Amino acid sequence: MSLRIAIQMDPLESVDINADTTFALAESAQEMGHTLWVYEPKHLSFDTGRLLARARPARVQRVKDQPGIMGEETVLDLAEDVDVVLMRQDPPFDMAYITACHLLELLKGRTLVLNDPEFVRSGPEKLFPLLFPEIIPNTLISRDIQAILDFRDRHKDIIIKPLYGNGGAGVFRMKEDDSNFGSLMEMFLEQTREPLIAQAFLKAVSNGDKRIILVDGEPVGAINRRPKKGETRSNLHAGGTAEPVELTETDRGICEAIGPELRRRGQIFVGIDVIGDKLTEVNVTSPTGIQELKRFTDIDAAAIFWKTVQRMVAKS
Repeated sequence: MSLRIAIQMDPLESVDINADTTFALAESAQEMGHTLWVYEPKHLSFDTGRLLARARPARVQRVKDQPGIMGEETVLDLAEDVDVVLMRQDPPFDMAYITACHLLELLKGRTLVLNDPEFVRSGPEKLFPLLFPEIIPNTLISRDIQAILDFRDRHKDIIIKPLYGNGGAGVFRMKEDDSNFGSLMEMFLEQTREPLIAQAFLKAVSNGDKRIILVDGEPVGAINRRPKKGETRSNLHAGGTAEPVELTETDRGICEAIGPELRRRGQIFVGIDVIGDKLTEVNVTSPTGIQELKRFTDIDAAAIFWKTVQRMVAKS
C-alpha cells in the first residue's frame, strides 16, 4: 500500500540527519514507497469548511546541510489529497499548538491524523501520567507557593519544572535548604499564569533516564540517557548521553499499565520516560530517540510504526 503523507513539522532544512526522529520517520516512509509532503504549522488554514496546508513535496536524504529536496509549493486539501497527516512539530505546548490540534481534529473520520490530535491536546506529556498515580514519583501540580513549600518540606529534595516545557528547559533541583527557592518561585510565577510541576527527586537518575518507544501501546525498545557530570537533566538537548539499555520487567509492567489507554486515545507513536521504577513523562507530541535505538539495537521503530499505519488506513 502506497500512502500519501503530509508531515506537519518544524523546518526540514534545519534537522539533524543523524538524530532527528521526524527525519527518520520520513526516510522510512520514503523507503517504503510512500509520497511525502512537508509543511509548518503556520501554513495550516481553515477556509470555509476545508482544512488546507501550503505544503511542498519532499524527498529526504542523508546529506548534511541539505536533508531535503523540495518540490514546488502546492495547497493540499487535507481531507481529500492525503491519507495520513503526521503531527510532528516540537512544543512549546502553547495556544498555537492547541489550535493546530483543534483544526486537525476536524479531519476525524476522513483522514488519519497521528497522533490523534484530540488526545494530544487533552493529554500533555506531564499530565497524562497523572492517570497512573501508583507508578509515578510523588508529584505536585500547583502555583500555590505554600503548597509548593509544603511539598518541599515533606520530600526535602525535589525537582521543579514548567508544566508545558520540553527538552529539559527550565528544570531545577531544589533541596530543603536551598536559599534560591524564593527567587526561583518568583521568577517562575511572574513569567506564566500556569501551574508548575514538582516531583520528589529520584536518586536513580544518576544511572540515567530511560526513553522507551511504544508503537500502538506496545514497547519496541529503549535507550538510556545519562546526565553529564554535575547535571540533573538527562535530556539529550541538555547534554545527556545516549547509551544502549535493555527493557526490565518493571519497564514492561509500566508499558502494560499505560498501553491500553494509549491505544484508546489513538496515541500510536509515543516515547515514555522512566527513572528507576517510576514513570515521569509520556511524550505524545514529537517523541525522539529512534535513531539512537536503531544504532544500538537494529530495532527499526520507524518501519514498525509505518506498518502499523498501513494497517490502520487499510481498515478505515
